[in-house]
Amino acid sequence: MRTRSVTALLAAVLTALLLVPATPAAAHNSLQEATPARDARLTAAPTQVTLRFLQRLNPSYTTITVSDADQRKVPTSAPAVDGATGTVTIDGPLGNGTYTVGYRVVSRDGHPVQGSYRFTVADPAAPAPSAPASPSAPASAAAAVSTGADAAGEPDASGARSGDDSPPVALLAGGTVAGLLVVAGVVLFVARRRRARRTT
Repeated sequence: MRTRSVTALLAAVLTALLLVPATPAAAHNSLQEATPARDARLTAAPTQVTLRFLQRLNPSYTTITVSDADQRKVPTSAPAVDGATGTVTIDGPLGNGTYTVGYRVVSRDGHPVQGSYRFTVADPAAPAPSAPASPSAPASAAAAVSTGADAAGEPDASGARSGDDSPPVALLAGGTVAGLLVVAGVVLFVARRRRARRTT
């Protein structure tokens, strides 16, 4: 009789344990709701990101970040925790583009939980990005143009000096002819003197 009673009691306890659903404390923390929502396409840039989780958050172990399409973090405030909700305020206006919200929280059992999702800002009133300015001409090309202009506009200094210092070609020619005439006159004069002496 005692054996049957113990067996029946154990069976009843096991059945009760199987029928009792798992309590939230046994589950890991998870994201339940987000604003902006996952894959949302917004026509106005948000000023805050709010995440609501399954379990209460520990402010010391709650991280919420916002990054742009180039994976650069957008400046935000520290997460403000209220029970199971965490909120960050975006410091400046967001431009059009895709943004990623990243989060990291801790479950009651100490297990870290992290994840991310994206949303897009498509404000039709936002100004279009300006076209990049065309690059200026390379300095080397400008230097080459400048050098060419100088060479074409001004004669070579060394050539100019050598040309100024040298005597004209006509002057050299004239001096040579005059010298020859003088020599010829001297020769004729000497020859005549000799002939006059012989005749006398």
